[in-house]
Amino acid sequence: MLLIKNGRVMDPKTGFDQSADLLVEDGKIVKIGQQLEAAGAQILDAAGLVVAPGLVDIHVHFREPGQTHKEDIHTGSLAAAAGGFTTVVMMANTSPTISTVDILQEVLESAAREKIHVKSVATITENFDGQHLTDFKGLLAAGAAGFSDDGIPLTSSRVVRQAMEEAKKNGTFISLHEEDPGLNGILGFNEQIAKEHFHICGATGVAEYSMIARDVMIAYDTKAHVHIQHLSKAESVKVVEFAQNLGAQVTAEAAPQHFSKTEALLLTKGSNAKMNPPLRLESDRLAVIEGLKSGVISIIATDHAPHHADEKNAADITQAPSGMTGLETSLSLGLTYLVEAGHLTLMQLLEKMTLNPAQLYGFDAGYLAEGGPADLTVFDPQADRLVSEHFVSKAANSPFVGEQLKGQVKYTICGGKIVYQN
Repeated sequence: MLLIKNGRVMDPKTGFDQSADLLVEDGKIVKIGQQLEAAGAQILDAAGLVVAPGLVDIHVHFREPGQTHKEDIHTGSLAAAAGGFTTVVMMANTSPTISTVDILQEVLESAAREKIHVKSVATITENFDGQHLTDFKGLLAAGAAGFSDDGIPLTSSRVVRQAMEEAKKNGTFISLHEEDPGLNGILGFNEQIAKEHFHICGATGVAEYSMIARDVMIAYDTKAHVHIQHLSKAESVKVVEFAQNLGAQVTAEAAPQHFSKTEALLLTKGSNAKMNPPLRLESDRLAVIEGLKSGVISIIATDHAPHHADEKNAADITQAPSGMTGLETSLSLGLTYLVEAGHLTLMQLLEKMTLNPAQLYGFDAGYLAEGGPADLTVFDPQADRLVSEHFVSKAANSPFVGEQLKGQVKYTICGGKIVYQN
């Protein structure tokens, strides 16, 4: 039994926001109230801290199987807990890809050993071939949370349509990485800085928003649900908003890096600031924030993409892999660049990091209620934090190392048990 005392309890589902105590037993919240007492309970004093639902990240790469020198399910789960996350959804671009029931079951067996809730999508197409759909029905029955070829865009509109129809038939949705390779140069570099500083053809904005436009209109026609991953362009936000206004079932996520920084970070942080889609212009950053404010973008997801230091330190930056580790800085970036900056309230930030991602997948998570899951994050929203190069993750490829941010996770509680304490 755990009794959390004196915290600012915040529940995005009901709007509850007041000083209260929580009594937790057998993995559930037993009571929310004032001046609670419980004989023999472990007491956690949360005075001055926020007590919120455990964070939910629907876009992480844990690199297992096949690339565990970068990260594995165990270290990824520890990093998630350190960031305040109690539920995560792994992407399927592993080696081999999560395209079959056997591989999915192997991954989920590993995930089940962790102290947080670790889910996984399966691939849309077999081994990312972009042509042949996987067995959606069989994979869902085996525990797939959803479907995504994240990392590799689907270039065939025919396949996108088939995938949406199959997803709709099976009561699920597909999540898409939108970067048309036919319109792109070298990935990871926004087109402006690529041309002006690196003297290469980079990742264009039109490669993103034109592909989004194609796919949201196919979703409109099929009446299927499509989820757009890591938006980064101002035009992309407008395209999603247009489709939503038409009545299409379109949801979208933004990554913290895209509402926090611009392409200029490449000049100071090098390959650690190289990611897909790339950091864009200040006008794009502000447009992503506006999308979060309006609700066009309903979810914040990290795209946690750990890489080994030797890979990131390639002599030629164009050869370094794209991606950054994100789980341990996500909440702080939201507090710093959205809440502290006056764009979102703390409750709005929590909604986009807990309730909305949980509801997208139908998880029993993202809210606080008597009888509900005791998955919680307890944090100090005002604490000043210097991002260290010492991460719980195997990887430290973050462009935010050395930056002063707001917010510090103090406790992460999953299933009523403290799984992280700072």
